[in-house]
Amino acid sequence: MATSTNKTAAFGVKLIHKCHNVTVNGDRYRATITNFFIPELNNQDVQELWFQQDGATCHTARVTIELLKDTFGDRLISHFGPVNWPPRSCDLTPLDYFLWGYVKSLVYVDKPQTLGHLEDNIRRVIAD
Repeated sequence: MATSTNKTAAFGVKLIHKCHNVTVNGDRYRATITNFFIPELNNQDVQELWFQQDGATCHTARVTIELLKDTFGDRLISHFGPVNWPPRSCDLTPLDYFLWGYVKSLVYVDKPQTLGHLEDNIRRVIAD
């Protein structure tokens, strides 16, 4: 886990360094993805990586979404992407977006009718 975190941190620093003091428009964003991000991904040990972005205009241009769909397929969380970015969620994180919804779906799979049953389901899901 530490190795993955270190790779992510180093990767983010490189990306920020390349974009410092530049207004990001659709063309620049796609150029960064094409010329930097995708080649860096090819150098990393990532399998089935999901890509998540917010609804900034440069992120949601039709050609940008097509580029990202070509790269990530259905593993794209974005406004106009295969997995739509929820509205009014500027600071959404993977835990907010995926984990808690997933846990809730497992907790309520058998529709608990009592508080005790609900608590048991929560404990079971978290323990698993």
